[in-house]
Amino acid sequence: MRAIVLLCLLEAAFIQANDYSWGGPGANRVIDPTTESPCLLDQSSCGCCLMQQQIHRMGMFFNMSLNEVQKELTKAKTALSNVRASRSAFSVALNNSPRTVCFGPFTADQVIMYKHVFINLGSGYSLQNGIFTVPRSGVYSLSVTIYTPFGNPHACANLMVNEKVVSVIPEQNGQDAEDSATIVTTMTLFANDRVSVKLPKGCAVCDDTKHHNTFTGFLLYATN
Repeated sequence: MRAIVLLCLLEAAFIQANDYSWGGPGANRVIDPTTESPCLLDQSSCGCCLMQQQIHRMGMFFNMSLNEVQKELTKAKTALSNVRASRSAFSVALNNSPRTVCFGPFTADQVIMYKHVFINLGSGYSLQNGIFTVPRSGVYSLSVTIYTPFGNPHACANLMVNEKVVSVIPEQNGQDAEDSATIVTTMTLFANDRVSVKLPKGCAVCDDTKHHNTFTGFLLYATN
């Protein structure tokens, strides 16, 4: 009699254990994790259900965070590309000759052809015509230095924007045997403006490996 009662109790306990197990009804069914949760198949397994809900929430949070990070990364890449595209700087010298070579004098005004390039970031300066073509509207810093040694015509030049004189650079110093002068200016330029240094008739500039004659410009900040 006791054996029969014991068997009944064991059977009841086994049934209850199945009711609260990790498996339960449908435990052998193949679950598609992309469309359903195991908790939907066994509502009686509270621990499993809570765990699956937390995992699901963590997955959603991770995906949302990943999407935000990817958006910010895309914005950063775009901003970096814009910065790289807007970079513009050049610095050139008259020549790089081991002996002194002069440009001028001429009977008419001539654009000074700077042939030695220190930097030409953005390729705005042209060695073919001596002109810097503005790639992007903005505020630019421009500087010009001119020089002639003893026994040569006076050094003088004009800074030009679109064939208009924006700054005159004269140097006719009778106190010494050399002529030299430097100007530095900041101005707003617009895309496709043409900036150059023009040598007036009768003047000359001379240079060698010491690079006494230079023309430099760079973008401080873009305005569009």
